[in-house]
Amino acid sequence: MTETMKDYEKELETSFQEIEEGEILTGTVIGITDKEVTLDLKYYTEGVIHVEDFSREPGFHVKDEVHTGDEVSAMVMSKDDGNGNILLSKVEADDVLAWEKLNTLKEEQTVLDVVIKGVVKSGVVAYVEGVRGFIPASKLSLSYVDNLEEYLNKPIQVRVFEVDKEKKRLILSAREILKEKADEERKAKISNVEVGLVTEGIVESLQPYGAFIDLGNGLSGLVHISQISEKRIKSCSQVLAVGDKVKVKVIAIKDGKLSLSMKALADVAAKEIEEEVYELPKAGEATTSLGALFANIKLDQ
Repeated sequence: MTETMKDYEKELETSFQEIEEGEILTGTVIGITDKEVTLDLKYYTEGVIHVEDFSREPGFHVKDEVHTGDEVSAMVMSKDDGNGNILLSKVEADDVLAWEKLNTLKEEQTVLDVVIKGVVKSGVVAYVEGVRGFIPASKLSLSYVDNLEEYLNKPIQVRVFEVDKEKKRLILSAREILKEKADEERKAKISNVEVGLVTEGIVESLQPYGAFIDLGNGLSGLVHISQISEKRIKSCSQVLAVGDKVKVKVIAIKDGKLSLSMKALADVAAKEIEEEVYELPKAGEATTSLGALFANIKLDQ
């Protein structure tokens, strides 16, 4: 196939474009050293990014994280670095582009994989799009975090919680993702529970409206105060205490929540006793039953 000048029309047009300082260009990595990264800009000369202008992320190693063929966007700092190349800065371009991207990530509620790079007072630090993000301890887990150091250099998933370009403020959160996963796991477990199931659990908390029962395996349910006892009670503490082991019956499942009853079991037990006391013997058994009864009774002479 014969190549013509038309095949290179786009490259030629690009090579004659005037480049201005502050402009953001995208090029392909064609060279990597310990000190700089070289880009093919499809221009009359190449672009050079010094390592210190490639990333400000702690622990960044250019040869480990940048590869030939990668596409990189960087800002023009100077048309000539002294060696005839265009001097570029990726961190300056990131600063312009990153905040736009961060706003998009927040709007779309994108789940991000990050690595904890630092521990500070009341939280940890991770980087997104080259921007330093703060994860408060309260947004790091579903429970209280006793030792933040345990998270250092560990990967976690987060969402962008707050973005403020003017204040250079980026807050990330893992809590919502963890809660969603816990809710999904809970729903999966609840899907295996059927109304009518009788099981045992431990009273984990008492509320004015009822008692929450820990059923184990990450499941819990509510015994409404009206379902605790056959008698009318004003407070759950009249019958129950935190830590009590109780038997309950699942009487309803709605919106992923279990409604339990202790009263239902008491009603069943009472009914069984009633049936046992009042059930009449079948025909033909009465004489034997009564005879056996009176045979063991000694009358006073």
